[in-house]
Amino acid sequence: MVDSVYRTRSLGVAAEGLPDQYADGQAARVWQLYIGDTRSRTAEYRSWLLALLRQHRCRSVLDVACGTGVDSIMLLEEGFQVTSVDASDKMLKYALKERWERRKEEPFDRWVIEEANWLTLEKDLEKPGDGFDAVICLGNSFAHLPDFKGDQSDHKLALRNIASMVRPGGVLVIDHRNYDHILATGCAPPGKNIYYKSDLTKDITTSVLLVNNKAHMVTLDYTVQVPPTEAGADPELSKFRLSYYPHRLEAFTALLKGAFQGKCQHSVLGDFQPYTPGQAHVPCYFIHVVKKTA
Repeated sequence: MVDSVYRTRSLGVAAEGLPDQYADGQAARVWQLYIGDTRSRTAEYRSWLLALLRQHRCRSVLDVACGTGVDSIMLLEEGFQVTSVDASDKMLKYALKERWERRKEEPFDRWVIEEANWLTLEKDLEKPGDGFDAVICLGNSFAHLPDFKGDQSDHKLALRNIASMVRPGGVLVIDHRNYDHILATGCAPPGKNIYYKSDLTKDITTSVLLVNNKAHMVTLDYTVQVPPTEAGADPELSKFRLSYYPHRLEAFTALLKGAFQGKCQHSVLGDFQPYTPGQAHVPCYFIHVVKKTA
């Protein structure tokens, strides 16, 4: 018997506004276990991001999709001034808890954490002066925003709002999975996750939803083996579903340039390495670095 309704997210998660796909609390809880803490970040990712920010002389950073705060914490520990926002209060509670527990450390005492929506970002967050030195939106976060209207107007609005937070001369660092490959083959490129080293046994099933013969959504069904909380107990298998808009590389590049009204310098990397279309290595992620020139 096939379900008559295609579920785009785990049961119990509301579908109005900017969807909080972690609203039931389960996905947020398991995701925190899945990605781990700052020590679980890959050395390549950590060194690449820190080098990029220092190359551009960044001091203030807006983590516009901070989730549980793992990247923000990494940057705070490296001496950056960090403002962290997310649309999911269930995810933010982990960042707030960390800030409270480390409040005696000056960077954490000054850590700004706000609940904010990309579609209303300019109203939800006060911009400091001309903006932040850097804005980051990593871990395939932007793809969480769906295109229910079918014209990508919400994507354009969100990217304009995010771009408005970057000061002239500052940079936006934003990524997405290699959806070109996923749509062409029906599965993600082979290789480990470039961002974190999870030691939890897991399975990820990929599905593509077509609307009018056009790729409209990619869903990933996660099966994660959660360690037992009591000695001698069996591990628990936790399942949850997350949905993403499948941004293609060329189309997303055009969206970014439009958000900056063409007043930017744009480069793209594949898994933190310079990317050339048609190259032999198929990257798992595309990372866009956009410098605002005016």
